Amino acid sequence: MKIGIVSDIHCNIAGLDRALAAMGDVDELICAGDAIYQFRFSNEVAARLRERGARIIQGNHEETFFSRDGVRAQAAPWIQSDLRDFLGAQPDELRMRVNGKRLLVVHGSPFEPRREYVYPNSPTLRRFAEIDDADIVILGHTHYQMAERVGRVLVINPGSAGEPRDPRNDFQLSFAMLDTQTDEVQFGNFADPTRAVSANSDVNMTAWKPQGGTTGYGYDQPPKAGHDPWNGSLNV
Repeated sequence: MKIGIVSDIHCNIAGLDRALAAMGDVDELICAGDAIYQFRFSNEVAARLRERGARIIQGNHEETFFSRDGVRAQAAPWIQSDLRDFLGAQPDELRMRVNGKRLLVVHGSPFEPRREYVYPNSPTLRRFAEIDDADIVILGHTHYQMAERVGRVLVINPGSAGEPRDPRNDFQLSFAMLDTQTDEVQFGNFADPTRAVSANSDVNMTAWKPQGGTTGYGYDQPPKAGHDPWNGSLNV
């Protein structure tokens, strides 16, 4: 089964559409939270995710928007109420089983504090080896790509499809695709189409394959300067 993964779209419908077009047909689409941007809602992003039948969780930005502090933002007359209610009904955690493997989707961390930023070199990543009720954990929040085998658990962060922050892919937007048969993870990197200086519309695909090691940006070491963590790349 092929699963497309996006996260941290932050109202960027152009970024989401570019990611969906590049990943093509997938068996499942997962959004790991932060489809919107704090007090800003996006009818277009919510509609596209609903249209594609995406499995969605709420992130910290949805938590803020749907909180008491977001009451005025929720009442904006331009927001489609059915789309607002659709996004507001999504859980903050998702569990699913595919090909006999147990997937857990959270936005920040499966541990307390739940909104912790788990970066590829975060000490918290070691704790994922303690997880015994999931084989694959998908998260977002940091906007940093990650594919790490921690103990027996595969941890995946697709990066951001809406607001680039990861210097390791030259501050590009990104998404991930997971092959649940092989555990191979592919990342798609592309320039933010909302920025005028981004004339290049190519998507650069990079792959991580399970080899019993890490991507090179391990939880026990800082990123290595000039080190390419992926096995190969392909311009499509």
